[in-house]
Amino acid sequence: MKRDLELSVFDIIGPVMIGPSSSHTAGAVRLGNLARSILGHKPRKAAIGLHGSFRDTGKGHGTDRALVAGLLGFPPDDTRIPKAFELTEGMEVEFFDPQLDKTAHPNTVVFRLESDTEKISVKGASLGGGAVVIDRINDFPVEITGEYPCLLTVHKDRPGIILAVSTVLANYGINIAYMKVFRMSKGRRALMVIETDQPVPLDAQASILAEKDIEWVRFVDKIDW
Repeated sequence: MKRDLELSVFDIIGPVMIGPSSSHTAGAVRLGNLARSILGHKPRKAAIGLHGSFRDTGKGHGTDRALVAGLLGFPPDDTRIPKAFELTEGMEVEFFDPQLDKTAHPNTVVFRLESDTEKISVKGASLGGGAVVIDRINDFPVEITGEYPCLLTVHKDRPGIILAVSTVLANYGINIAYMKVFRMSKGRRALMVIETDQPVPLDAQASILAEKDIEWVRFVDKIDW
């Protein structure tokens, strides 16, 4: 299925934000928001890898604080962003060099996040004007922009999984706008990205998780700003 192609005013003038740069500040907040949602809540520990322009000029643009603010759940116009380091409320934060090659986008960040029960790696880039993309979760290549509500599943790659998940969504009246499955190899683990026209409620997520061979379910809501 293909995404609808449309432009909003934000594609033209950028989002309302705190900070000097839509890509280095507003986009960084959005990347932090998405990484937090993929983990499921505020992380207990966050190692943040800055690449390219994010690494070289990010401090001057407030990128480091913006990424932390996103992990805390702040929107890009939140006046607390400049003080994000002081507001981590028990979240341990460190920065590192992710050692990415030249093919990586210059505004790339790698999050290594930990909760009490889970560790996850999320890689993404700020594309300009506040637009972002998450292109890797752990070892899976993905494509998540935050422009639609998004359901993520990790499952065993076998016949019937896509039908089972689609059936649950249909039973809850949730329409699929876009779907793609990323797998390591045939018959092994796979990650499914499903963009929807409606949020996926907790009971629908629980029903999907109860399906055979579904290992992990996470809902990432649309970021409206």
